[in-house]
Amino acid sequence: MAFVKDLWTTAVEQADGSVKRERNAKRWGRGKRWLAVWIGPDGREKSRTFDTKVRASRFASEMETDVARGEYVDPQAGTVRFEVVAKSWLGSRVVDPTTEIRHETAWRLHVLPVFGKRQVKSIKPSEVANWLADLERRKGPATARTAFVVLHGTLELAVDDDTIKRNPAKAGVVTVPVPKNRRIVTWSDATVERIVECHPVQYRAIPTIGAAAGLRQGELFGLAKDDIDFDAMVIHVRRQVKKIGKYFVFALPKNDLERTVPMSEGAALTLMRHMESFEPRPYSLPWERPNGEPHEVKILFRWRNDRHIPARSYDKAMWHPALAAAGVIPQPTRNARGALQYVTNRDTGMHALRHYYASVALADGVNIKELAEYLGHGDPGFTLRLYTHMLPSSHDRARKAIDSRLGRIFSVAAHGTATEQAARAHLVELAEQQLDAGPELGL
Repeated sequence: MAFVKDLWTTAVEQADGSVKRERNAKRWGRGKRWLAVWIGPDGREKSRTFDTKVRASRFASEMETDVARGEYVDPQAGTVRFEVVAKSWLGSRVVDPTTEIRHETAWRLHVLPVFGKRQVKSIKPSEVANWLADLERRKGPATARTAFVVLHGTLELAVDDDTIKRNPAKAGVVTVPVPKNRRIVTWSDATVERIVECHPVQYRAIPTIGAAAGLRQGELFGLAKDDIDFDAMVIHVRRQVKKIGKYFVFALPKNDLERTVPMSEGAALTLMRHMESFEPRPYSLPWERPNGEPHEVKILFRWRNDRHIPARSYDKAMWHPALAAAGVIPQPTRNARGALQYVTNRDTGMHALRHYYASVALADGVNIKELAEYLGHGDPGFTLRLYTHMLPSSHDRARKAIDSRLGRIFSVAAHGTATEQAARAHLVELAEQQLDAGPELGL
């Protein structure tokens, strides 16, 4: 049974046998006066001090009710520091190395400085909301979302461990940033053609297949001879070249989704000629992690040192010069050390070839669900949101459908039915007869 105890006074038995509470000389006026007492789920007595009797009594009753409902959380548990729980959460995650690095970076740069030393129970929904909004303004929605994943996951672990009762990151006041889909403007056929032409012969198949099959940059660099099925006319996208820290590995495509993409005759001829000129040879990289098992395939594209192609090196030495030569970006300038400097942005990366592929596919009637599969999107809804403005206009189809079904109605509206036309002619005839008989009728 929960109860409240007065710490400043002591029960003293009087001469007449009655009990009277008298000041405790050692405790009077020191510390909080009222002690809330209840029995925890383990059968042991628990307590907490308060300034007022009302607050102590209410708290003791709440604890007793939570025990009865099976919702009890030890008030002392929430005093653990956030960083302790966060380290446990980060260590428990089973994710790919890139995600692991991203979470650790978000924790170190954005979560730890604000919440690391705080007691878990002290974190308020309003603080989470303000922190998230400020982070989105300063670093953008993507960074804010990643940092929120770390914060939310840590607090959720605290709830599951009965450290706190509710996750403040789930409160209604907390608005998770939503990535803003930009209206994508795709390159023209002529622009893509110029970019391909401005590549050295050995590397022309890379942007060509990027535009013809919509592969990501890392997937192109990881493409192997056995992934090309000339009989079925498909490309199997099974791996990518991925950088983890300072190391490179072979890994599954993004979202761990292998896929199969239709291969056009032109794409097949391009790959066939490339393999005839540059015979694919076995190449090995660790699988998924720097210390992973070696994974050997006959990759189609190699860098100047006869190894795999590093994305950054390709961009600097091949992609950016090709864009400048094709007139997509300005000609480069030289910095103080004499190195070439290219002005690029997020719209001029190799990802633009995926957008080009999507625009071509949609224009020729490929539906969103199929396109999502070819691009490796886990959610067709994402593909729709990204490319909805590229869908062929349905205006002409709607016009033809309405004319087909409502043709007779339109005819009636404009000319009337045969019955109505006959009736109208009869009325006109009567009117003419009345005009002819006008003098006799005094009209």
